Amino acid sequence: MMPKFTARIVLIALVCLAASAHAQWQWLDKDGKRVFSDRAPTADVPEKNILKRPGRPATAAAAAAASPATSSGQADGTAAAVATPAGNIIKLPSADKELEARKKAAADLEAAKRKADEERVAKGRAENCSRAIRDKNTVDSGVRMARTNEKGEREVFDDAMRAAESKRLKEIMDTDCR
Repeated sequence: MMPKFTARIVLIALVCLAASAHAQWQWLDKDGKRVFSDRAPTADVPEKNILKRPGRPATAAAAAAASPATSSGQADGTAAAVATPAGNIIKLPSADKELEARKKAAADLEAAKRKADEERVAKGRAENCSRAIRDKNTVDSGVRMARTNEKGEREVFDDAMRAAESKRLKEIMDTDCR
């Protein structure tokens, strides 16, 4: 166990560290982006763009800047404007356009891949359908047919084999000829 004196020193040090973490400045720069720092902004930053100072609670503008889509009611990513308690109007930045562009490009690429896969499957089904129709017409025509079995021997179709092949081709046509 630590002596009480050492424990108090550690506790005081932790409290001091936590207090320094809250000593943050927050402001909007000339591009409308939020800036966080432990130092005061430069003199070229207007007073109305300072959202939070150390030792003071965050203003309504800072809360609005933290979630512009919910506070201003604009969830479409367009720029929003928020009034501060002093009556100043601050234009908040819109959503990151580069990120949205990348997301849209990824979604477009995924849609293109999906469409290409669907087209490839549709083309395969169309080929299977036309082949099954052609083969079914041949089986149904009564022409003498033969095939080679696993042993490499030639087998001539009898009525049972012809019926089984006709049934198999009909199933293919039912699935691929829609």
